[in-house]
Amino acid sequence: MLVGYGRTSTLDQVAGLEAQERDLQALGCGKIFLEQTSSVGPREALEAALDYVREGDTLIVTKLDRLARSVVHLGQIIQQLEAKKVGLHILSLGIDTNTPTGKLMLNVLGSVAQFEREMMLERQREGIAKAKADKKYKGRAPTARAKADEIKALASQGISKREIAEKLGLGERSVFRVLAS
Repeated sequence: MLVGYGRTSTLDQVAGLEAQERDLQALGCGKIFLEQTSSVGPREALEAALDYVREGDTLIVTKLDRLARSVVHLGQIIQQLEAKKVGLHILSLGIDTNTPTGKLMLNVLGSVAQFEREMMLERQREGIAKAKADKKYKGRAPTARAKADEIKALASQGISKREIAEKLGLGERSVFRVLAS
């Protein structure tokens, strides 16, 4: 069975998710798992897809960056798939791990993708350092402090810190910091 997985990073990327779904359907995927979440956030649909696949299946993704966060993460996914005797097919690269050449190419391209990401992060850090030196870098807006009154009001009503964090879209540590001040 062909099993598809598609992901976009944000809710704004609806067209991208629809395009992935369309491509996976066109290939004849019997089951498709889709999600809209950051690569560093929880990936429930990916976990469900990895649980769902069985021996002889092939997991299909449209692009490598939709699947794995890093070379290490890619390696973990491949190990899970190999343990279940499931292949991986990446459409944009024409890679199919059901072949030895496909396995080799996937490892090489995964390494290149991680290198590319690390270079991008290095350039970003350099840009931030330059902006700070030029006094142009302001950083991220302090969202928890801006909601301090709301946090304190909810806490005074006996609402738990976890519920406050979820309700206001903040991290629990931010709620703790505001209430401790």
